[in-house]
Amino acid sequence: MTTLKTFSVIGYAVSVLALVALFYFHAILSWSPFIITIQLLAIALMVWARMTFGWRSFHYAANPTKGGLITSGPYRFIRHPIYAAIMYFAIAGVAGNLSWPSAAMLAVVCLGSGVRIFCEERLLIADYPEYTEYAQRTKRLMPYVF
Repeated sequence: MTTLKTFSVIGYAVSVLALVALFYFHAILSWSPFIITIQLLAIALMVWARMTFGWRSFHYAANPTKGGLITSGPYRFIRHPIYAAIMYFAIAGVAGNLSWPSAAMLAVVCLGSGVRIFCEERLLIADYPEYTEYAQRTKRLMPYVF
């Protein structure tokens, strides 16, 4: 368990640093109305997920909170809407500012989030036996796809 939490912190840190690098190199925001729309939808998804999640706190380490498994709101469709929103936001930004360095930083964002998701799911299975059944009927990041 401790190893999973440690790796989850590393995944989180890597993702945040890559997002900061994208912002620093002006590769995350765009003037394109299409890109802005996608990013606003990603922010809306994150807010919806956070509101559905309630007052439970955010943890730097993947640490399932007490109070039951959340399966309503965006969690009905995808298991990790907050990570999905971060990735959607970053993908749209990089698409509007495509370069090799920005694509590399996007890969790092996705890799760090993927590590975090992997660790979190293992910990959720341990805390919530019903998570396995929930995982079978929902997708990780994109409804009906993945």
